Amino acid sequence: MDRLLKNKNAARCSEKSISYAKKFKLAAVKRYNEDGLPASEVFREAGFDLHLIGKDTPKDCLRCWRRAYAAKGEGELLIETRGRGKGGGRPKTKNITEAEKIERLAAEVAYLKAENDFLAKLRAKRTE
Repeated sequence: MDRLLKNKNAARCSEKSISYAKKFKLAAVKRYNEDGLPASEVFREAGFDLHLIGKDTPKDCLRCWRRAYAAKGEGELLIETRGRGKGGGRPKTKNITEAEKIERLAAEVAYLKAENDFLAKLRAKRTE
């Protein structure tokens, strides 16, 4: 980990993963696309030891970065996208106002009532 952190192209690293510098991601995609260099060579030129990070890591990273670059442009590589869901996840229940709490509970009650009605209709069809 210490060797990886000394590399200017590694932003963070843990025992399980490496986060690469945003500028490196963009430069790597451009080198791969424009110069036709293999992914392993792009990483080797950037100072990464392929025995240390894994021989498949460069190919896998570049595949992901190229897909993001093709879909949304270079801005997608310059911002952190991990943890940004599509609005999903658990609803926040801490630090909400009483009105928000009441609104959330009212929506939950309406959902449960609709679910009970649906189940009652199913039971009624079974007995017919």
